Amino acid sequence: MAEDKFPGWHGTTILAVRRGGEVVVAGDGQVSLGQTVIKGSARKVRRLSPGGRDVVVGFAGSTADAFTLLERLEKKLEAQPGQLARGCVELAKDWRMDKYLRNLEAMLIVTDGTELFVITGAGDVLEPENDIAAIGSGGNFALAAARGLMETGLDAEAIARKAMAIAADICVYTNGRLTVERISA
Repeated sequence: MAEDKFPGWHGTTILAVRRGGEVVVAGDGQVSLGQTVIKGSARKVRRLSPGGRDVVVGFAGSTADAFTLLERLEKKLEAQPGQLARGCVELAKDWRMDKYLRNLEAMLIVTDGTELFVITGAGDVLEPENDIAAIGSGGNFALAAARGLMETGLDAEAIARKAMAIAADICVYTNGRLTVERISA
């Protein structure tokens, strides 16, 4: 994200953990402008139901931009029910090529409980390794913590919650007010 376009917005950590036939997506609630917390209870993890099939999406970046992308993704998935990968690729193509969309500043984690993707405005649709995906200001902290916790016997939600707590202790743009969504394969 180009820092010159952004007015100093920070404040998201989104983490997805796949384990035991389910995926848990957790997001913190903090939104900051510069060094000021302007909201502590934002909901950055959403459940969509395009075509009657649940999909969980977590977003980092500009909220308005993310909502625009969520609406686009939902339309793609309604047009291609049950084809999450294809819908994500179509969204990424539009995002990269469309004159309006290419200026959107956000990232998405998307899952239907079986597949798990990170989508970026650079045209990337990435399937993360190690059954963990993380984005946002504290994403690398949460990712590292979750990777270490995958070696324990904890379930996906416990790993996500502990990793998010670790990220919140390290990243000043992340808080402990979580939104957590579970989805099974």
